[in-house]
Amino acid sequence: MTDPNWLVYENLLAPWAARGTTSRGWEFDEKKDIGKDYRSPFQHDRDRIVHSAAFRRLENKTQVYTNLFQPGDQFRKRLTHSLEVAQIARSIARTLSLNEDLTEAIALSHDIGHAPFGHKGQDILHDLMKNHGGFEHNTQTLRFLCRIERRYPDFDGLNLTYEVREAIAKKGIAKDPGQVEPLKDQFRSHPSPTLEAQVVDMSDPITYTTHDLDDGITAGTITVEMLKNCDFWMEGVEAVKREAPAVDSKILQYQVVKYIIGEQVRDLVETTRKNVQELAPKNIDDIRNHEGTLAGFSPEMKIKHKGLKSFLREYMYDTSNIKRMEHKAREILRRLFDAFLEEPTLLPKSVQKHLDEAKKSGNETRIVCDYIAGMTDRFAVDVHNDLFTSA
Repeated sequence: MTDPNWLVYENLLAPWAARGTTSRGWEFDEKKDIGKDYRSPFQHDRDRIVHSAAFRRLENKTQVYTNLFQPGDQFRKRLTHSLEVAQIARSIARTLSLNEDLTEAIALSHDIGHAPFGHKGQDILHDLMKNHGGFEHNTQTLRFLCRIERRYPDFDGLNLTYEVREAIAKKGIAKDPGQVEPLKDQFRSHPSPTLEAQVVDMSDPITYTTHDLDDGITAGTITVEMLKNCDFWMEGVEAVKREAPAVDSKILQYQVVKYIIGEQVRDLVETTRKNVQELAPKNIDDIRNHEGTLAGFSPEMKIKHKGLKSFLREYMYDTSNIKRMEHKAREILRRLFDAFLEEPTLLPKSVQKHLDEAKKSGNETRIVCDYIAGMTDRFAVDVHNDLFTSA
């Protein structure tokens, strides 16, 4: 029997790239013979993530705009955002001779722990959980992947490889305020995750800043006049018009977004390659044991990227229509949280079962939080209306 294609592919990777053949393995032993499997361990991870209920629910979880409160179905949700991060991260990984399969699995899973209603949902749940270990979406992703998704008879969770769990855990460990979670403890022995994880960490803000900007323009929240205050945007306009002086406004919008993504990706690739060359790692452990990240921007691009974030905060994230959506979200999540704690019989039978088990350790509040965090925007609104809106 010839070697599976993924084994041939892994021979072409950089010495410091992650490999399925040298993975630290799954959380639970499934007695796989990876040498005879047509899918690599990281491809198995990717497929388990894509087929999970938590991944599907991202289709109806807010990125910035929710179509429940903001008319229009063309805005990005967590699912489309995750797919876009995966596309950008895979391209970077291939250019740097890193493991694309691991990169894709990390990218597709990275937002699974988000609460309904975007980052504001995370802030609301963290406030509600402040006396019970807090809430932070990366750590919650680890809980979904390792405990909450239940599809196998012998263990809870999806049983993903160490490298995927490490990527999510490392991001959660670094967050302050964070979320108390014993699942993170085994990943504290070394300072850094794989370079594949670092590439995803950088691909995420490249993706959401440019695509949030695109959505803001489409929604009319960001106007042409406002864009004159965004240096990176105006740089893109100038570059596009040099090549196509008569381009119409809609095509210009698409092309400038493309330009901003492209410039950041090119800078990230060049800077990361330079950083790796200076470190001269011999293997993946040299990456893990290095203090600080190797994937990053040049000083010049850091300024541009920071400026783009500041522009979005002023002209999009802190605007009144977004604040109104956040106010509605706060009321919905707070009322659901209080109601489920006061009257657990309102919860589904399957959740009540886990709640009863958690009471033995005084951790029932976390089970309520898990249930709410897994809701889509629409489901949260529907349950709220069912409980609190008069017929």
